[in-house]
Amino acid sequence: MNQKFLIQLLKTASPSGEEVEIQKKWITYVKEFADEIRTDPIGNAIAVLNPDAEFKVLLAGHSDEIAIMINRMDDDGFLFFEKVGGLNPKSAVGMRVTILGTKRTITGVIGVNAQHHGGLKGDFDVDDLFIDCGFQSKEEAEQHIQIGDMGVYKTEPEILMDRYVAGRGLDNRTGAFIVAEVLRRLKERGCKVGVYAASTVNEETNMGGAYFAAARVEPTMAIACDVTFATDYPTVNKKKHGDVKLEGGPVLAKGAPIHSKINLLLENTAKDLEMDLQYELTPRMTGTDADRMRLTGKGVPVALVSLPLRYMHSPVETVSLQDMEEEIELLTTMIANLNGTENLNVLEV
Repeated sequence: MNQKFLIQLLKTASPSGEEVEIQKKWITYVKEFADEIRTDPIGNAIAVLNPDAEFKVLLAGHSDEIAIMINRMDDDGFLFFEKVGGLNPKSAVGMRVTILGTKRTITGVIGVNAQHHGGLKGDFDVDDLFIDCGFQSKEEAEQHIQIGDMGVYKTEPEILMDRYVAGRGLDNRTGAFIVAEVLRRLKERGCKVGVYAASTVNEETNMGGAYFAAARVEPTMAIACDVTFATDYPTVNKKKHGDVKLEGGPVLAKGAPIHSKINLLLENTAKDLEMDLQYELTPRMTGTDADRMRLTGKGVPVALVSLPLRYMHSPVETVSLQDMEEEIELLTTMIANLNGTENLNVLEV
């Protein structure tokens, strides 16, 4: 597993809607082993093996991260913002941010009312917060920032005890990393089917990237590679939210959107590899790219394989390197074992 490439992705700002820079880095990496690289006007990047194969497997990991968007400036140069995706305002308090200004990149801090002056009371939202970049007037701010400019938390990914990775936006740059690594290993190992590894855009805001990727590829089957809620840390109610833990193995979804035959292929592969799996329930929707991919064309059989993640949508999301390696190996082996004649129909007439 190429940890250097993973860290490179995690260090690259990729607000939902502004994924160009991270997609360029992803393409540079995968073009060394892909048979073909495809892009589209939406911003998706797709690396392909065996493009002439009739049976096509689409793997989708989204490259965008939650962010902020500047919506106004006051006369004193303080910036105000709204959420891009599911940003948690309580996690934002006191954080440094990188504003990807139209004219230049600017560092700011999300200010907070001192506890001596009353602090923040009860429930609050981003409307109650502001960014201090050191500007002294609106006129000065406008020299560097425009309304609509985006920003991300200014943090660096960290390796914890040589086993975990912590940082912002692991949801879901880890997925974009995983699909690239699966493709690389399949190139080395060989496979009989067409494989389309997609680094998709806009999942955190509208999931349009995955829809358009699946509509163009017209896959036989699709697997979304995302993250899901780990519940193995203090304060989480496991009776309500289930029991999912780091180093417990990849997580398969079960529910109406999920195709049972794809899950069976994954489960049989895990059994052969003597690999533990975990499960999450998605009875109606998954809340991931899988929901949009399955609605394209004549309908696409989909599955969702997720990485357990602590502290969702915070600046310190945390995942296990072991779980990541196991997910890569699970998907690689399952796809390598496909012969291209598999029947995914659940009804035999």
